[in-house]
Amino acid sequence: MSSTKAKTYLTHTIGRRKSSVARVYISKGTGKFVINKREIKDYFSKETSIYVATQPLNLLQTGDQFDIYVNVNGGGSTGQAGAIRLGIARGLLKLNPAKRPELKVAGFLTRDPREVERKKYGKSGARKSYQFSKR
Repeated sequence: MSSTKAKTYLTHTIGRRKSSVARVYISKGTGKFVINKREIKDYFSKETSIYVATQPLNLLQTGDQFDIYVNVNGGGSTGQAGAIRLGIARGLLKLNPAKRPELKVAGFLTRDPREVERKKYGKSGARKSYQFSKR
């Protein structure tokens, strides 16, 4: 048996984007941001992904009040950053329902429904066709 200490979290939420799923755990803290047991700067190579993931914290100026722990899988870096953003926004909303108008206006509470369209038979992609010649 392992004697690991169970962490207590204020809230736990899930965010999704494309094929990515992010499980976000928020606890009181000093602004620590860990994704899959790695620091956010080590996990995302693009600055835009870091920016997107931290947008709700920057909007509400609560980046240094909470520690964020994220487990994310599936998709690429853009989808994962979007999933993390939705998960954090939902978590902050759970902690402070009065902030809903700010998050809603910024568009952080809306699940982006766009997914990759499947390939159809008789075509080279979802919509792209093979070259057609009448003769």
